[in-house]
Amino acid sequence: MGSLEYITNWFSAHPTTTSIIKYIVWVLFVIGVIQFLRSFLKRRLPAANSRYKAQKAVEIFGYFFIIVLTISYFTGSIKDFTLAIGLFSAGIAITLQELFLSLAGSIYIFIVRVYAPGDRIEINGIKGDVIDIDSIYTTMMEIGQWVTSDNYSGRIVKLSNAFVFKGPVYNYSKDFPFIWDELDVMIRYKSDMEITKQIMISVASEILSDYTAASKEKWGEIVNKFYIEDAVLDPTLAISLTDNWVKFNLRYIVDYKKRRMTKSLLHNAIHDKINKTDGLVELASTTVEVIRIPNIKINN
Repeated sequence: MGSLEYITNWFSAHPTTTSIIKYIVWVLFVIGVIQFLRSFLKRRLPAANSRYKAQKAVEIFGYFFIIVLTISYFTGSIKDFTLAIGLFSAGIAITLQELFLSLAGSIYIFIVRVYAPGDRIEINGIKGDVIDIDSIYTTMMEIGQWVTSDNYSGRIVKLSNAFVFKGPVYNYSKDFPFIWDELDVMIRYKSDMEITKQIMISVASEILSDYTAASKEKWGEIVNKFYIEDAVLDPTLAISLTDNWVKFNLRYIVDYKKRRMTKSLLHNAIHDKINKTDGLVELASTTVEVIRIPNIKINN
């Protein structure tokens, strides 16, 4: 008996094993096609954005095809082993539930567009810019932690896509790429309050004019899209009296990526204008009032 005939007879005598081997070969073939198409698109498409989206589309379609192939193959070719396959699938589902949640999360992210590469988000207590989304993980360039304000920490974080189902996702850039920020300036009580108001509002209107105009256009789209009331987008000033000084609180809207730089520009401009008032406006600082100096006895 020749080798070919022996192999043919063996496959005929073991139909279940033969079907499983065929299934594995099909899956490996599909994975190979996915990798080939990804490499082909990587070489052919010059634009990074188009290349990224095309590769992700091929990957998602390939995994979807494998799922359809698995369902159709096992329900149509191995009828005598339906119970075994069901038990096997249940065991796999329990063991790999986090993996399945991640796969479902990736599909949900792409379909609903919870976020996309380039967005700044906060999820599971981690804040950063999304730099990649694959079928299992979202990769982020981390912001914050041991550095102040919205600066990169230098760490790249991989986060399971399953977290989109487990808690809130804060998106800084989708639909409305602006955030509200505040700045406090402390003024001494003897200062001219009207001049201080004029300085604060004029500086804010000058530096923030572009952000205010752009945010009003975007906010109009938000109001039309969601059930939300209109908001004040121009800089606003609130004054409060404390034991030591008058606190001027400036609230304004700014591009989510330029919050730190804008606050620095506002501080510098306000400080320069206050210095030019010839003492009519003075910045306050913490002071200590001495009520009584105790008597000190010195023995010779």
